[in-house]
Amino acid sequence: MILRTLAGHAMTARPRVVVVGSLPATGVDLLRRRFVVDAGGGRPDRRWLREHVADAAAIVADPSIPIQAELLDAAGSSLKVVANFAVGHDNIDIDAVRERGIRATNTPDVLTNATAELAIALMLATARRVAEADARTRSGEWPSEEELLGRELAGATVGLIGFGRIARRVAELLRCFEVRLLFSTRSDVPAPPGVERRELGDLLAESDLVTIHVPLPPETRHLIDASRLAQMKPGAILVNTSRGAVVDTVALIEALRSGRLGAAGLDVYEDEPHVPRELRELRNTVLLPHLGSATGTTRDAMARLCVENVIAVIEGREPPTPVV
Repeated sequence: MILRTLAGHAMTARPRVVVVGSLPATGVDLLRRRFVVDAGGGRPDRRWLREHVADAAAIVADPSIPIQAELLDAAGSSLKVVANFAVGHDNIDIDAVRERGIRATNTPDVLTNATAELAIALMLATARRVAEADARTRSGEWPSEEELLGRELAGATVGLIGFGRIARRVAELLRCFEVRLLFSTRSDVPAPPGVERRELGDLLAESDLVTIHVPLPPETRHLIDASRLAQMKPGAILVNTSRGAVVDTVALIEALRSGRLGAAGLDVYEDEPHVPRELRELRNTVLLPHLGSATGTTRDAMARLCVENVIAVIEGREPPTPVV
């Protein structure tokens, strides 16, 4: 089957695009109008990848697919672009891409609102203990209100770590909850009206809820470690919709177990799709399977942008959203 497929590719002048991981049908259909598409679906193994990327002009991948030097070399000199179906790109060895003269792209902006809304959903779910209440009710219990006392967002101090597009949208959406807003960032951005800038340690000490919105370059790995968690208010809530490795998972579990941290709402993890058993067993967590961009509108927009990047590079034009 593989030999026949590869032979078929050799007979056509159309460039070939290999799609691995998740890409909505909207994107796959758009690609097929211009290119030969080799779609592996799901998370194919490394052997499948090495065999099928040979002589491809483009690789379309999601963050679950590592794109490293070995795979780039297997693709060969025909490879022009690695298009990530995500705003992040820490699954791609950017140095290796740059060294080989290949372009890399991502899909920023279009998932801003969806991810911001999910961050607020996690704040509400953790603050009002929604997941715990749901689980106990489904099990046949009828716990008293006193057993499930939560906290309101109104009047709370919310700290935003990072202040890019998603964090700014979170701030906009939170205004109707009458919260006090703080932010901390390494970037030189001015504080907008109604949002106060703080150093990270001060933000952690003052905030009732902390929500993380930073990328994952080396300097933010384990940005929130045991020492930073110890700076947080006793009983505070931590929400992470950015990258799992920004938080030290072992330290987080200990802070949740001890009660030092009131709760955590997580959409991302250090070793996705693995979620540590210790986290899953804790009642004071709300755990989602990386749903930040998971709305139909957003996924279609991401797919279209991903395809626009591929088309632009193959046709010799500058892609709309380049990484390199």
